[in-house]
Amino acid sequence: MFKSVKVGGRAALDVLVLGQFKSTGSSGGGAALDSTSKEHDAEGLAQAAAKRAEATGETGSIVEAFPTGKGAPKRVVVLGLGDKSKFGPEAARSAGASLGRHLARVKASSVAIELGGAIEAAKADSGSCGRAFGESIGILAWDADQFRGSVTTKTERQALSLRSSDKAFSAGMEYGIGLGESTNVARTLSETPPNICTPEFVAKEAQKLARSTGMKCTVIKGAKLLEEKLIGIHTVGMASDHSPCLVRLEYTPKSAGRGKKPIVLVGKTITYDSGGLSLKISGSMKGMKRDMDGGAGVFGAMHAIATVVKPKRKVIAYFCCAENAISDEAYRPDDILEYANGVTVEVTNTDAEGRLVLADGLIRACKDKPECVIDMATLTGGVVVALGNTYAGMWCDDDKLRAKVEAASGKTGERVWRLPLHQEYRDLMKSPVADILNSAPVRAAHPIQGAAFLSYFVEEGTSWCHLDIAGVHAVDSDKGPFVKNSATGFGVRLLAELIDSM
Repeated sequence: MFKSVKVGGRAALDVLVLGQFKSTGSSGGGAALDSTSKEHDAEGLAQAAAKRAEATGETGSIVEAFPTGKGAPKRVVVLGLGDKSKFGPEAARSAGASLGRHLARVKASSVAIELGGAIEAAKADSGSCGRAFGESIGILAWDADQFRGSVTTKTERQALSLRSSDKAFSAGMEYGIGLGESTNVARTLSETPPNICTPEFVAKEAQKLARSTGMKCTVIKGAKLLEEKLIGIHTVGMASDHSPCLVRLEYTPKSAGRGKKPIVLVGKTITYDSGGLSLKISGSMKGMKRDMDGGAGVFGAMHAIATVVKPKRKVIAYFCCAENAISDEAYRPDDILEYANGVTVEVTNTDAEGRLVLADGLIRACKDKPECVIDMATLTGGVVVALGNTYAGMWCDDDKLRAKVEAASGKTGERVWRLPLHQEYRDLMKSPVADILNSAPVRAAHPIQGAAFLSYFVEEGTSWCHLDIAGVHAVDSDKGPFVKNSATGFGVRLLAELIDSM
């Protein structure tokens, strides 16, 4: 919705934003603007606007006033902040999304966000609220017009600069906008059509990111996949003209913390999923360009790690890239694969391909002797049945890691819900002819089957978390800072916050 977003600048104000809580009928503008507001009657106009019937104070509600004095902003926005007793980062995130859409509509370019008084009155943390607010504005800056052709009139986008007299809020807002930008990197990758976004394209994008940020990128492809025993990636991708690959990105800070082990991320990056010989039917193939959104989220997280978070520890990411296509080279139900860790897998369903490529990534991740491994994937339709479009499924039996993931989830608003992973579920995956099946012949515990399969490729004693984001990786209607029929970049902010906290 915006050409760009930044914090700072001294241009004449287009918009002054003040806050109003539900049922208070009063503005929460910052004291630092009192003299300016009174001089131009902006505060008085805002107070009057806040008394109008439509000024409910509901989170994200907007009422406007229009000062006329010399040097006054063109408009004053009274922004609803919801219930004062419940105000915090999540309410700021929602209010920011509503305000951002409004600022785009009125083509604002220079905006002062003065919510300091309101935040202080609610006894909330200014920095956290600013960060959440900035995330929404940053995400709204996403531009999905790169594939518009000559018959579409493109929307003119305005560059937006934001400022606030509340230094903590301003700093938080700048950080949040940076995370929003990284989220949009993931969303753009997801939006790129599969005739362009092939495994090789993902590898080249990773190499570009590495060059621009100082990270190290390694790509394993072709005959090297088999030499390195990356059997899952090779097998799933061998029917496609677009060769599969494993991409490794490594962030190493100049001064890493002594004794700190790396954190390793693994992303399912199936650039298109036809289902293979177990063909998807009834229109369910539409949208399968987004079957790489786990990898896209990890990609965006690495962008955030290198440009925003900059942790004092090594972070490694693996992208398990393949296109699940159909040809006479396609793998079959009844095939048996032997992985680098010795586990054999009977293929029963070629549409359960994501776990086959992730297995390679998890084996590699464990070789890095990590503090923990987190994998992310659009793995099962079953998790959508279980949790809908509100939560990502989480499997993590390490209490300490799980607590950190849940804390990061609470801070970023990217919700996760723990599901079980007991031995009975692992036994469900046993094969009569190999060690395990890639898909059990029953629908029982469908989302758990995927996690149970993956557990066979994580070394005992390794702290591991699996996130199934199939229900939350995209939206089909306008929702918060996201636009309909688009990716959410789920996991970028969650992983960035998790790594920042460790």
